[in-house]
Amino acid sequence: MIPGVGLFYSGLARRKSALSLIWLSIMSVGVVSFQWFFWGYSLAFSHTAGKYIGDLQNFGLKGVLGAPSVGSTKIPDLLFCVYQGMFAAITVAIASGGLAERGRMLPCIVFMFIWTTIIYDPLACWTWNPHGWVFVLGGLDFAGGTPVHISSGCAALAYSLMLGKRRGHGTHELNYRPHDVTHIVIGTVFLWVGWFGFNAGSALGANLRAVMAAVVTNLAASVGGVTWCLLDYRLERKWSTVGFCSGVLAGLVAITPGSGFVTPWASFIYGVVGAVACNYATKLKYILRVDDALDIFAIHTIGGIIGDLLTALFAADYIAHLDGITEIDGGWLNHHYIQLGYQLADCVSGFAYSFFGSCIILFLINLVPGLSLRASEEAEILGIDDAEIGEFAYDYVEVTREVVNGVETDGISKRSMSPAGPSTLPEAKV
Repeated sequence: MIPGVGLFYSGLARRKSALSLIWLSIMSVGVVSFQWFFWGYSLAFSHTAGKYIGDLQNFGLKGVLGAPSVGSTKIPDLLFCVYQGMFAAITVAIASGGLAERGRMLPCIVFMFIWTTIIYDPLACWTWNPHGWVFVLGGLDFAGGTPVHISSGCAALAYSLMLGKRRGHGTHELNYRPHDVTHIVIGTVFLWVGWFGFNAGSALGANLRAVMAAVVTNLAASVGGVTWCLLDYRLERKWSTVGFCSGVLAGLVAITPGSGFVTPWASFIYGVVGAVACNYATKLKYILRVDDALDIFAIHTIGGIIGDLLTALFAADYIAHLDGITEIDGGWLNHHYIQLGYQLADCVSGFAYSFFGSCIILFLINLVPGLSLRASEEAEILGIDDAEIGEFAYDYVEVTREVVNGVETDGISKRSMSPAGPSTLPEAKV
């Protein structure tokens, strides 16, 4: 999934900043993996955690071996640690798209470590640790509607806000199309397939609940893609590939919190409502006057909120019990109407904590000498790939050299093969 995020973002951006977005997605794995080992897992999933955050009982993965994990008594602690570590990494990778085309790399690396510690770990503890307040309250979030999607979308919005608009934003200078739709399609395929592990894997076992999660995930993604494509066709009379891929992603995000709780027919509603809501939410950046270049807030935060709220309506107790263990009161289908209040509390708290917390972290990082968030105007004109990385997604230097050399060689060949000129014609006739 993480390479999929990088390829998806890379395809949406301009060519001169394409590699930087792939670089950020893979760097998130490196930074978060270290943070998770160092203290992240302990802060999120220690057995002695509080309502809001864990302690350092498992600092440096101390004592994390074969004992039952907090996620499931059938899953050893170390395996659960690795699995949840990838959740943390994908969340940071999603948020990193907020830097698109004008953010510096070094401050982002620092942000990744701090944000995972201060924002993601408490949210994961609230939601999935049995001691967390959302878990105790009865909030339903199977695979990360709030900790992953709402939080990452809010972080990306905060990053975009703190960076300011790209050079030329709102003018013809920035009127461009995605530079590589093939990258977008490949990224979407990676994400679509990876999401089965993301959602079905959250059942933490090979059981019927995991199979159902995979089924509803695929249905929501499929319906979401078709819905978004139809919405775009209504306006442009073109069958947009980018539109289909965006709809698939919107459906996947929406079904994430409810994938272990809802029926297949309900997943159809998730796909339609999620795609419609996210499609129209792409206009919010103009209202908010924020340059969210990749529409991360629209797809992930709005999609996550839609998924959380729909779970309050369509969660079914018997679907959750397909694993033979989980017991829930269900949602409105089971006449458990207070569930909507629980889901709202989860959404609002996660939104506020992630957005305002991210703004504060970014503000403080920007004050540190050498850690200014935004690249210089010269770097932005040149492209983040060249200015920050010194490498390119597509290196045309050799191609250009070959073309130039080829033209010169061809010119020489033609001159050598051309007639000698008027002065030689008489000799030719003799």
